[in-house]
Amino acid sequence: MLKKDLRALYLGKRLQYSTQSLQSESLTISNNLLALPIWSYTNYHIFLSIDRKSEIDTNFILSILQGKDKNVIIPKMIKGYALENYLLTDNTTLKKNKWGVPEPIDGIKVEPSFIDAVFVPLLAFDKKGNRVGYGKGYYDNFLNNCKPEVLKIGLSLFEAEEQITDVYENDIPLDYCVTPKKTYIFK
Repeated sequence: MLKKDLRALYLGKRLQYSTQSLQSESLTISNNLLALPIWSYTNYHIFLSIDRKSEIDTNFILSILQGKDKNVIIPKMIKGYALENYLLTDNTTLKKNKWGVPEPIDGIKVEPSFIDAVFVPLLAFDKKGNRVGYGKGYYDNFLNNCKPEVLKIGLSLFEAEEQITDVYENDIPLDYCVTPKKTYIFK
């Protein structure tokens, strides 16, 4: 399927989730993450959920990271479809941007080369680890600036599609994708 078709299909499916179902599935995904061999690193990048888009609630993963005493890095969207990254601390002030994304107002900037693992938002993915996001390329641009060995972990409410037919040369595939029912390993 084409990315634009998958984008529309899965955004529609996600918006049908009740708050209770979304919370339950988000908790299951977080628990499934605990079985992955990804916890020996120090610096983890994670997106903060857009409530109105029924994104996976990443607060459960934040609790795991903080409980394991990891450095948590969160993004801020900037011009040029790029992300600036900030260390999440007790003093971090968040504000929703025009798309409803909670972002740090300011703080300690972190360079992409410092990050060990990235929890990647997505709408859909395929059995080869290719993903479909909202279509602006923020995460592909960001991942291109990370070190080559950075772990890329997708989080999805849904299972893999057979194939995304319009994958681009600059698209960065996932290493893992975790759903409520299954963990996919691509690396």
